[in-house]
Amino acid sequence: MANFKYMNMLTAIRLCFATFCGLVLFGSAARGQSGQNYDIYISNERSDNVTVIDGATREAVATIPVGKRPRGIHVSPDGKTVYVAVSGTPPEPPPKLDANGNPIFQKGHDDDDDNKNSDKSADGIAVIDVAQRKLVGKLPAGSDPEQFAVSPDGTRLFISNEDVGTASVLNIASRKVEKIIPTHKEPEGVGIRPDGKVFFVTCETDGEIFAVDASTFKVITHFNVGGRPRSVDFLPDGSRAFIPSESAGQIHVIDTANYDQLETVVLAKGSRPMCVKVSPDGKKVYAGTGRAGSICVLDAQTHKVLGYIKAGTRPWGIILSPDGKLLYSANGPSNDISVIDLETEKEVQRVKAGASPWGIVLVPKPL
Repeated sequence: MANFKYMNMLTAIRLCFATFCGLVLFGSAARGQSGQNYDIYISNERSDNVTVIDGATREAVATIPVGKRPRGIHVSPDGKTVYVAVSGTPPEPPPKLDANGNPIFQKGHDDDDDNKNSDKSADGIAVIDVAQRKLVGKLPAGSDPEQFAVSPDGTRLFISNEDVGTASVLNIASRKVEKIIPTHKEPEGVGIRPDGKVFFVTCETDGEIFAVDASTFKVITHFNVGGRPRSVDFLPDGSRAFIPSESAGQIHVIDTANYDQLETVVLAKGSRPMCVKVSPDGKKVYAGTGRAGSICVLDAQTHKVLGYIKAGTRPWGIILSPDGKLLYSANGPSNDISVIDLETEKEVQRVKAGASPWGIVLVPKPL
């Protein structure tokens, strides 16, 4: 009888312990989900809208029409406004590449030539009110805006105008373009140094990078990295910039004090890097490899390739969660986004977006 009571007591203790562990694990998982206190905004280039996905449930909660061909997308520093570059210039297929990975253009034509089918009245920066999840206006942005950066104080946008070879400086309050800066062919990516004093513009056709003073709007210098550079991101202290060259399959490391190219990192064969992001702690650099279908991981200090993470079909725009634990990629051909756990380096989920998702940004949920 004593042994029977003892066994019952032991069983009860085990059940209580199992229940306790289950509650702890459930609570941790729930906290992990509820901790994603942001929404994911995705610009869909071919469906002319923005998909909003809840960061905690990973379910689409809104679709916002914004205008033609939305691409670059960013949030204001106060989190109240999302800006989206829209353009009336229809998408064109990428140019063929030569043996060295350089684009081949038809004689008398390249990607920034004026397109007769362009609707210039559609060009601009769409403005979304985050609290309402609604389009509330459109700002002037010059011709065919593709990418842009928001100044740290939220007063200006620095915009690339792809088809005319310029960059525009837009004063948000006055709704006026304050300055038009000549660059070279096909300006694409724009990134501002963390101190807000300098912004970079990447030019695809000739592989040139323009460094521009963010106060005087004068070109400080320009240099060549080759290979169709698409974007730029910086270490948190601003000392280094990382620039991917899509057609060359490389990432260039730039000393931002002297604008010297410190190193060129060659990625795995077939890589076509487009968007690059530095982790919040500044220890790693992530780049979507486009057609190769993966995310390249770089050590931010040694510049060595640490590995590749399988992602969706042609990961294009990418973004990291504030805690650096998750990465989201916009997968154009499959019309979805990948959710990647950076601790396990595994894709954990796919979430449907609109047609041909291009850019992606995280937006704090309104209080």
